[in-house]
Amino acid sequence: MHKIRRALIALVLVVAGAAFVFSQGAAQAPTVSAGQQRKTSEPYAGDLTIFDSPGRDERLQINRVMDILGIVPGKSVADIGAGSGWFTVRAARRVGEGGVVYAVDINPEAIQYIEKRVKDEHLSNAKTILSQPDDPQLPADSVDAVLLLKTYHEVARPVVLLRNLRAALRSGAKVGIIDRNGNGENHGVGSEVVIREAKQAGYRLLEKYDFVKPDKMDYFLVFTAAP
Repeated sequence: MHKIRRALIALVLVVAGAAFVFSQGAAQAPTVSAGQQRKTSEPYAGDLTIFDSPGRDERLQINRVMDILGIVPGKSVADIGAGSGWFTVRAARRVGEGGVVYAVDINPEAIQYIEKRVKDEHLSNAKTILSQPDDPQLPADSVDAVLLLKTYHEVARPVVLLRNLRAALRSGAKVGIIDRNGNGENHGVGSEVVIREAKQAGYRLLEKYDFVKPDKMDYFLVFTAAP
């Protein structure tokens, strides 16, 4: 009887110890650091004209987006992940000759496409930047507003990118991110993931909207650099 009792006590201690180790491991689960990579989508490298589909202005309510970001005549704007330059040309018209728009992309073909486009559309206030995947390489203290339009889910090290972006932001600059909810690999990433990563990079959320596109899959987040 005593042997059975001792065996039962030993079994209870083993189970309790295993539960403690499991709970400690769960409590200390590692988070993705700035240098690590989470699941992302492959950067788009296809036909750039796809971004100029009819009705896109209305679906994304891009004029309302620019109003919220404070994109008005004379301002300086960065279009990160500029692609075909769809947003670049709209922002360039909005800021006028007294402003400037930096079209930032890691794809040399996209940069060449935008350079030809702004020349054809006689927009002298748009400048292209062939950037690095985690560094937009914008001039210091150069922009009042930034938009990452359907680009964030392709950024492998978003915390690093956002940290490198900070030096380019003027006081009170707004950073807008339009994307769709997803798992990172399906050309979307959850808004809560973006908010968490932006906080890691030293930003605070100003506003959150879901008016871009009527399917409620897209969201529009607005950040500013935290003090």
